[in-house]
This record gives sequence, C-alpha cells and structure tokens, in this order.
Amino acid sequence: MLDLLLPGSRRGTLAVLCIGAHCDDIEIGCGATLMRLTGERRLSVTWVVLSSTPARAAETRRAAPAFLRGARRHEVRFTAFQDGFLPGRWAEVKAHFETLKKLPRPDLIFTHEAKDLHQDHRIACELTWNTFRDHLILEYEIPKYDGGLSQPNLYVPATRRIVNRKCSELRRAYVSQRSKRWFGEDTFRGLMCLRGLECNAREGYAEAFHARKLRI
Repeated sequence: MLDLLLPGSRRGTLAVLCIGAHCDDIEIGCGATLMRLTGERRLSVTWVVLSSTPARAAETRRAAPAFLRGARRHEVRFTAFQDGFLPGRWAEVKAHFETLKKLPRPDLIFTHEAKDLHQDHRIACELTWNTFRDHLILEYEIPKYDGGLSQPNLYVPATRRIVNRKCSELRRAYVSQRSKRWFGEDTFRGLMCLRGLECNAREGYAEAFHARKLRI
C-alpha cells in the first residue's frame, strides 16, 4: 500500500471545499476524514449543501462545527433545491456552481461518487468536475437502500476515537433521520470497518474515496 501526503498550501492553510447534495451527505461520506484533517492541518472549509429545508439546514448548522472542530475557518452554504429533483433543475444548479468559482482556489474538494445510484448525487459530482477542472477532487461514497457501492481506490484511515465521534455527532445532530433504518451506527461503522480491512488500517477503520485523477 503506497502512502501519499496532501500537498502543502502556499497560504499555510489547506483550503477545502465540501459539496453535498443533501444535508447529511458530507458528514456521512467524509466526516471522519474531515475530523482527522482538522486535527493534523490548518483548514479553511467551505461546506456547500444543494438541497435543504429550514429544519434540515438547522441540523447541519449543529453538525458542521462538531465535524470541523479546530478548523481555522469554516462557512456553511445552503440552497433550497428540492430533494430528488436536481436533474430537473440542472440549469439552476449549474448556475449555482458557477458562483463557487469565486471562492479562493480549493486545495482539496470532496464530492459525491460519479456512479452513485441517487440522481442528486450524480448531478453534484458531474457539476463538480465541470466547474473545477484542475483540482484535487475526491469522490466519497454514501450507503443506501439502492446499493451501488463500488471499489474505491483511495483510503483515509481513521482512529476508533474519530469513528466514535462521527457516529455520535451524526446521531446527535440529525434527529429527523433517526427513524430511518439505514441511518444508524451499525451502517456507518460497518462500512468504515470494511474499508479499514481493505487498506489494512492500523485501528481497523477508514473512509474510502474514488480519485479519478491525481498528479504526482
């Protein structure tokens, strides 16, 4: 297994852009990685959620600071596109992505996996690559009823402490999702355990990503 290190930023701070179609996607897909990075690097994070309601946005506002504890700066941005209908609003979603070009150049971008079976997730990924053509983009995975998980090619090991924090903060913040069978500690911990096995993580856990293009 080859270990690669993230490049240093000229500003001394790693600028991270996180893109999620729904209010809990970023935390589920790369929450442990964000927790690890905030403990190891100076981070400036822009957190973008494409589909939200006032109630769900309030949950994300509770969750994001917990996942980014220790970050130098973070900003959470919401749009109110309807859950499940992003493909039908493609032009408007595209216009919103164009506004993200005004952000300071991100050193690292997290977005959805290209082959995710949820239509909103695929649109988010497509427009991420369409907007940011010369960036380090890592595509995260979301477990769901539809299945569709494929074989990732980049792993970020996580400690048991971080895994426990991730599961605890998800349950604490997203009260509206607790009744859903897939939204549970066994789901989140199980996937991270499988990915930890695949990359021989020291403490047995990892989050996994699809790295479509890397330049060394």
